[in-house]
Amino acid sequence: MSLAKQIESDYIAAYKAKEQVKLGVLRHLKTAAKNLQVELMRELTDDDIFTVIMKQAKQRHDSIEQFTSAGRADLAAVEAAELEVLKEYLPQPLTDDELAALVDKLIAETGAAGMKDMGKVMNPIMTDYKGRVDGKKLSALVREKLA
Repeated sequence: MSLAKQIESDYIAAYKAKEQVKLGVLRHLKTAAKNLQVELMRELTDDDIFTVIMKQAKQRHDSIEQFTSAGRADLAAVEAAELEVLKEYLPQPLTDDELAALVDKLIAETGAAGMKDMGKVMNPIMTDYKGRVDGKKLSALVREKLA
């Protein structure tokens, strides 16, 4: 089943079950996907929809950080609940050990020696493991290993 059909099916199920949080998140997700479809003037692929989901998840994650730093735990909790719904559609992230091993392997393969070679290590990982790697975490790890 395509990702769009899965989201539509889950939307209908959430509507029938009166799951307000899930319903709201899926409604926003469908709207963002429709906006992208209008912008691109073509049918969306699963990869396009996956990109929309990742963008929505990143927005929720950023909101959680901002609300937490502002002392608004109530709003952070709402965003966290919405993020959990979005995580159902994202692949499992790489563990710290898997990420470290991958970085070590790419440093050895590319012969990266300093900070100027950071892109040689980061770009293949971000491309091959799209949605499974946090860019900030990867950047910090690569900086640590190349320093």
